[in-house]
Amino acid sequence: MFNKNKCFKDYTSVLNDLFPQRVQKISINAGFTCPNRDGRKGVGGCTYCNNDSFSPEYCHPIKSITEQLIEGIGFFKAKYSSQSYIAYFQSYTNTYADIEQLKLIYNEALSVPGVIGLVIGTRPDCVSDALLDYFSKLARRNYVMIEYGVESVYDNTLELINRGHTFSEAQTAIENTAKRGIYVGAHFILGLPKENQKMILDAVPLINNLPLDTLKLHQLQLIKGTIMADQYSVEPEMFQFFDIDDYIELLMNFVERLNPNIAIERFISQSNKDLLMMPEWKLKNFEFVDLFNKRMRERDSYHGKLFIGK
Repeated sequence: MFNKNKCFKDYTSVLNDLFPQRVQKISINAGFTCPNRDGRKGVGGCTYCNNDSFSPEYCHPIKSITEQLIEGIGFFKAKYSSQSYIAYFQSYTNTYADIEQLKLIYNEALSVPGVIGLVIGTRPDCVSDALLDYFSKLARRNYVMIEYGVESVYDNTLELINRGHTFSEAQTAIENTAKRGIYVGAHFILGLPKENQKMILDAVPLINNLPLDTLKLHQLQLIKGTIMADQYSVEPEMFQFFDIDDYIELLMNFVERLNPNIAIERFISQSNKDLLMMPEWKLKNFEFVDLFNKRMRERDSYHGKLFIGK
């Protein structure tokens, strides 16, 4: 089940099993906004959000989707001569438009030579049955994953961070996506305001009940220019920021309880150092994964060790 060098089911190994060649995701900024930014559900966006903190330099909304993909392919082709690509619609809510406009956008991405699939980041409250039916048809000939920003299982937290949706809406969207044969992923942030470690671990059984293919996790980071940064200056007691050892300990407890059929795509986020306020770990993703695996082996542990199935 697991890569022989890892103590968890990793997403790269899943892709290696699905495709005969190496596959690289290329991030795209298609110029979308969000319903909690434009006034439909709220203004200001999520309290932690400053998209400049994670968008690659080659992504810029003034460039066409084709231009962004060609630039990204050029960057990665220099490292790997033989591979295919997945267009990753990453920034903001990438299903937040009229369905006919969305079809044009996705079809443009799939028309670029070498692009074999789509990963579409969105919100649980921004997918319709009609759009999911379209994705289902698309998934018969291309790799398609819908990646939902869920962030927390607790509605009080979701309200506090101005998400504008409930966990129940996330459950419904994920279930409706999976039942159509579409790959589905979810994103959660560990350490959100007023959530302690017990609450984080108590959330794992709820995550296990979701029909997920992949999971992205990352530590809470405080980013300059966000509403959360302002909140921290007024009420720092709401927050807990992990050091590396504490976060690894939390992750080990989390992963031991996690359904081993859910592939883990990411454990940490690396925000732009010029925007990051805290915590500053100075570890690259692969270095963190190596350290996590080392600690898991020392503990004689693995993904799903304490998982209790249905």
